[in-house]
Amino acid sequence: MKKAIVIGASSGIGRELAKILAGKGYRVGVMARRVDLLNSIRNEIKGELLVQKVDAMDTETAMGILSSFIKEMNGVDLIVISAGTGDVNDNLNWSIEHDTIRTNVTGFSAFANVAIQHFIEKRAGHLVGISSIASLRGGRESPAYNASKAFESNYMEALRQKITWLRLPIIVTDIKPGFVKTGMAKGEGIFWAAPADKAAMQIYNVIKRKKTHAYITHRWRFIAWLLKVIPARIYERL
Repeated sequence: MKKAIVIGASSGIGRELAKILAGKGYRVGVMARRVDLLNSIRNEIKGELLVQKVDAMDTETAMGILSSFIKEMNGVDLIVISAGTGDVNDNLNWSIEHDTIRTNVTGFSAFANVAIQHFIEKRAGHLVGISSIASLRGGRESPAYNASKAFESNYMEALRQKITWLRLPIIVTDIKPGFVKTGMAKGEGIFWAAPADKAAMQIYNVIKRKKTHAYITHRWRFIAWLLKVIPARIYERL
């Protein structure tokens, strides 16, 4: 039986992906701050579910908790980092920017560090990080969010390069969702917003095919291409 940990499984993509993995025969461990929501997943799946509370902003403690959880499960094959935060911040409220950085930059890299160290030790594994299409360009409505997602993508690329250099069969997958119908889908102009369960199923298929990059849903590849080719002098006026 394969084993997986989903970090940030209390809602949205993480929750739906945990349910899919359980349905596909994985032994699943779920982590988040809201333990009551994690426990409620048991009513929606068959089989065992391991639950562990963790707070991404309490970095040092979170790293120790993840390490202990991995040991409790006697090692795992897959770790998904879906924990994240983001908010519209037109007024550049520093508390919003700071929380975003603490969660999406410091917290993400802390979880990824523990995960990749575990996979290097066992000489196999699959790390999946949920970044965002927002990682491709800066965003005036949420500067720290876009920048933090760019950090996540860059960090995963660095880990992938390291693993290639070590010549180990470890996969690092960067998932870049567009709009998904979750609590983080805020602001005006929301379009092509996919249900979380549809997005999660596409992510599962990416995991199964061991791909290193994917846009979710797939049609966001066109938006990604467009974002990459728009000249800065035009983009800055949008």
